Amino acid sequence: MSIAAEQLTWRIAGKTVLDAVSLEARPGEMLGLLGPNGSGKTSLLRLLAGLKQPHSGRVMLDREDVRAISRRSIAQRVAFVEQHATTNANLKVVDVVKLGRFPHRSMFSGWSSADEEAVEDALAKAGMTGKRNDPWQSLSGGEKQRAHIARALAQTPRELILDEPTNHLDIQHQIGLLRLVSGLPVTSIIALHDLNHAAMFCDRLVVLRQGRVVASGHPADVLTEDLLRSVFSVEARIERHDHSARPHIHYVR
Repeated sequence: MSIAAEQLTWRIAGKTVLDAVSLEARPGEMLGLLGPNGSGKTSLLRLLAGLKQPHSGRVMLDREDVRAISRRSIAQRVAFVEQHATTNANLKVVDVVKLGRFPHRSMFSGWSSADEEAVEDALAKAGMTGKRNDPWQSLSGGEKQRAHIARALAQTPRELILDEPTNHLDIQHQIGLLRLVSGLPVTSIIALHDLNHAAMFCDRLVVLRQGRVVASGHPADVLTEDLLRSVFSVEARIERHDHSARPHIHYVR
């Protein structure tokens, strides 16, 4: 086990947003989180990243309750890429990525060779080495997302959590970003809207509806015509060459 939720319940203003949610992301896999708007995906990701505390249940990192782990230690191994991350427009790309090293540095420590190596490696993995000295405001939407992923990778995380990172990107950048994440040597949990992208890139899926898990497993087992109808209110035809193949969804007009 890499990261897991055990019976998480979270409320806001008296409303239950997550109701006894459990899931497990295995080491090295890409776990996709699906569900309609308002199903609790963002709240769940924030709980998993340690940014919120559940009203009941717990989040585990390698079988240790995160409440027993310091915030700095969590930040050294869990990186979170928000849906609408913002950055000071006066910074260069390399300066944005360097922000990812803060959890690993003390107040009085200087910039080390390990810091430099982590930043350079993150830029390379995100395909942003050639943009390292470009000003933030000059980047395209896809490049900004890649820069934020590079900042997360500079944390040298073991777990990477992403909240709908492909929103507002064109199809080329959506595919490129998902290909990047799926190829990283980390455990990743990613919330997605596009069901075909989830089927294409994720090792396993968890589907939420009204704050509860209604399905989990391999994309071929989870993405069924009945589930699309009951959870997403769409009529679709599922195409696959055999039972174990990744499904492709054809929406009915």
